[in-house]
Amino acid sequence: MSVQKPTPAELDLLQTLWPMGPSTARQVHEQMLKDRPDVTYSTVLRLMQIMHGKGLLTRDESHRSHVYTAAYERDSLQTNLLKDFVNRAFAGSAKALVLAALKSGISKKERAEIEALLKEDKE
Repeated sequence: MSVQKPTPAELDLLQTLWPMGPSTARQVHEQMLKDRPDVTYSTVLRLMQIMHGKGLLTRDESHRSHVYTAAYERDSLQTNLLKDFVNRAFAGSAKALVLAALKSGISKKERAEIEALLKEDKE
């Protein structure tokens, strides 16, 4: 999948849109206001238009208000971004990424979850 990487603002908008499903700019704006009371409707609308142009969103124009949908599922986009990050920052080594993440400090709960996942994988 060759997709333009979303900017931090675009990724923030996608994090809002993914659980909502197909939505208008107004609906996305209302949802984003809950965490970011400073965000304006015009900013959200313009960002969604740019994202549509970049291929990050699809747009259904059959309604009075355009309905936008994420062009890529969350897991698919995250996997693509992670692969790119691992290649650029860790010379393609997933092990180096994991070790760096572990060194940066994780909670006991997170460590237990990771150990459980690794045990499941062995079985």
